[in-house]
Amino acid sequence: MAKNMGVAVAAASSELNVEKAVNALLKWRDSQSQAQKPQLLEQDEFLYLIVSLKKIPQKARVNPIKVPLPHPIIDDPAELCLFIDDRSKSGITKDAASKKIKSENIPINKVIKLSKLKTDYKPFEAKRKLCDSYDMFFADKRIIPLLPRLLGKQFFKKKKIPVPVDLKHNNWKEQIHNACSSAMLFLSSGTCCVVKVAKLSLENKEIVENVVAAINGIAERVPSKWGNIRSFHLKLLDSLALPLFQAMPDLRLKILADADHHTSSKEEKQEVEEEEDDTSHQKTKKKKKNKGRIHDVQYMDDQENSHDNSEADRKHEINANISTKKKKTALKKLCPIDIKVKDKKKKKSLAA
Repeated sequence: MAKNMGVAVAAASSELNVEKAVNALLKWRDSQSQAQKPQLLEQDEFLYLIVSLKKIPQKARVNPIKVPLPHPIIDDPAELCLFIDDRSKSGITKDAASKKIKSENIPINKVIKLSKLKTDYKPFEAKRKLCDSYDMFFADKRIIPLLPRLLGKQFFKKKKIPVPVDLKHNNWKEQIHNACSSAMLFLSSGTCCVVKVAKLSLENKEIVENVVAAINGIAERVPSKWGNIRSFHLKLLDSLALPLFQAMPDLRLKILADADHHTSSKEEKQEVEEEEDDTSHQKTKKKKKNKGRIHDVQYMDDQENSHDNSEADRKHEINANISTKKKKTALKKLCPIDIKVKDKKKKKSLAA
């Protein structure tokens, strides 16, 4: 496994593959420039290296990882800006910082205090102008956590996040020179990162050297190193991405995935069987309940017959009541007649 990894690393960092990709991108750029209209101001274009990781980093970094390059991307007369901490505990003032910059010939064009950044650069337009005015920004590492809220999203969009500098040490010039000659790798909360590795104003050989150095440097600084690298691609701003390195798929992950698939399929089958058992059990319960209520069911014909029977019973009861009433009234009428007849019989018997 280690030998295969070594071969893959050697193939990824070989200058032949990188040189072919660089030549193809330059040819594409020449063909596009002929078709487009000429511009008044020529802008220096950059080459971008796309890094794809196998695993998402556990912690997202705000500060970039500096990858050294043999040929700096930023020109010597670049516009650089420095943010300093002017709070009472820092012990650094703007006058002292500007004096040191002049005495040591440090290529810093502007020094901005933290208090001025809070007050003068509050509007969005002021932040946008500040971002466009300078090629690169540096800041005292003690105020780095405060800068994202003060600078706004424009700096993050254009990848101009200030590089931290330790102003307690005296080697300001060395730190700034190392940052200017390095590629900035921003590890975010995803698996894909884009790194600016070269400018097209360099010679082809210098571009190839920068790309190879960036590939090897990124692979050494990323967590798990080459074991976490999935692929490297090279591209211009508007071009297609040409592959430089592609990691082989891990068979162990495939086997684990298959095992997970089998276990998941078994679990799904068990769940389906359990659901079927539950449904059958519910159906049997319903049948039992229905069996107990068969005699309670009344159909339309039964209802009509019962209705007819009830009406007949009611009529019979009414007739019976009427007949009893008639009998009573008849008896009431017959009683005095019988008494009269008996009296007459008694009188006749007495007369006799």
